[in-house]
Amino acid sequence: MVSQKMYELGSRRSEIRELFEYGLKRKAEIGAENVYDFSLGNPSVPAPECVKEALSDLVLNTDPVVLHGYTSAQGAPDVRKACADYVNANFGTKYTADNFYMTVGAAASLTISLSAISEENGEVIILAPFFPEYIVFINQAGMTPVTVKCREEDFQIDFDALKKAINKNTKAIIVNSPNNPSGVVLSEDTIKKLASVLNEAEEKYGKDIYVIADEPYRELVYTDGVTVPFIPNYYNNTIVCYSFSKSLSLPGERIGYVLVPNTANKWQDVYFAVCGAGRSLGFVCAPSLFQRIVPKCIGKTADIGVYKKNRDILCDALSKYGYKVAQPDGAFYLFVKALEENSHAFCEKAKKYELLLVPGDSFGYPGYVRISYCVSTEMIEKSLPSFEKLANEYK
Repeated sequence: MVSQKMYELGSRRSEIRELFEYGLKRKAEIGAENVYDFSLGNPSVPAPECVKEALSDLVLNTDPVVLHGYTSAQGAPDVRKACADYVNANFGTKYTADNFYMTVGAAASLTISLSAISEENGEVIILAPFFPEYIVFINQAGMTPVTVKCREEDFQIDFDALKKAINKNTKAIIVNSPNNPSGVVLSEDTIKKLASVLNEAEEKYGKDIYVIADEPYRELVYTDGVTVPFIPNYYNNTIVCYSFSKSLSLPGERIGYVLVPNTANKWQDVYFAVCGAGRSLGFVCAPSLFQRIVPKCIGKTADIGVYKKNRDILCDALSKYGYKVAQPDGAFYLFVKALEENSHAFCEKAKKYELLLVPGDSFGYPGYVRISYCVSTEMIEKSLPSFEKLANEYK
């Protein structure tokens, strides 16, 4: 016999993956150019030139035994120092290599962090709309997800709902900004108020409550004047989960880090728990080659101007056709209100026009759909008549 829980996870793909597979089938049937697949958040622009240059230099000029060999379990010291230097320079912090743990991408960062702070009967608050795998990661850590819906008018945190959700079992809240699936950036005022609410809750219940800051889209911000608040500068008990997948267009290379700030309560204990969770989950020693890419490319991004262009084309057109779109300041997603109450039915109707959209139910926010605009600009332009025809069905 096998684990029924693992069998169910493995035998049933996520709704996003199911839609992606449907898209592959349709492309084979009618041609890829005739299918408008907005299902996956897979970067569509190439990695910046520094990645190619760094790879070439490393392969040609580094001892292959060293280059492809094990690093320290928590990552190569010089790589972790490079991460600390970059964060310090940008956010005025005083971190060292010993605050960083290199990981196999953001998913590993999240599962490690959740396992590191796990406690019996623990609850983790997730802000809807949210990345669907949060539920899997929280359950894996032996804790219970608790959903708090963000305000529909601006997708900032609904603090009345949040205060009601916090109790003696609350262990953490996951904050994802810029957000997948809405593209919304949580404002500085929102983060300040969140810090105040959590500080009060820590005092009330006499325990540490962590913010787990999920930040794979930190650099992907396109609106002038909008910045992403660095949460450890506002709330001490923060654990940062970062990935280079989106900024450097390297999703398949799986490289990121966990940052345990030295402002967190008993931060060294938290860091050692992170190390232990990485060991327990089998995530020691992130990919050596791409660890060594990090010092040479940290702070660089792929050509995110393409995403801004795509966003602007889609936002302008969809608004003109009568769709309601959440203002996306970052990431590469639009969260659009479905033109009928049942977002699944709406997405099925969209398939008539070869539009592949993900129902908002998957993200804990029914009545909306996610559009991933990390695709070619040409595809977006070709898809616009289909969006217009779909909208006309509801007029």
